[in-house]
Amino acid sequence: MYQQESLDTETLLKWSKLLEYDFFRIYSQHLIIYAPPGTKQKTGKTTLPQFRKSIYTREIIDFILEQINTGKMTRTGVIKEYGIPKTTLYKWLIKHKEKAE
Repeated sequence: MYQQESLDTETLLKWSKLLEYDFFRIYSQHLIIYAPPGTKQKTGKTTLPQFRKSIYTREIIDFILEQINTGKMTRTGVIKEYGIPKTTLYKWLIKHKEKAE
């Protein structure tokens, strides 16, 4: 299975339970960060399930803040590239600054 190019979700779920590790989180983080622009719905009713607001994991937040702190990206660049709301990004920056002190 390790050398296969892909695994079906049932097999991946079994491995996740056996190893007590959420392999699906890797893929969901990838989808959040690398979703193509324009795939997010602005308004309107949909029959699709809605995700909770806190969809950003600690790893994603750390990655975004590292991009800003190292100068690889600007705050505006992060907002445009990853579609993170401006208020959310600034809350992360304030919270991260408090933890650093």
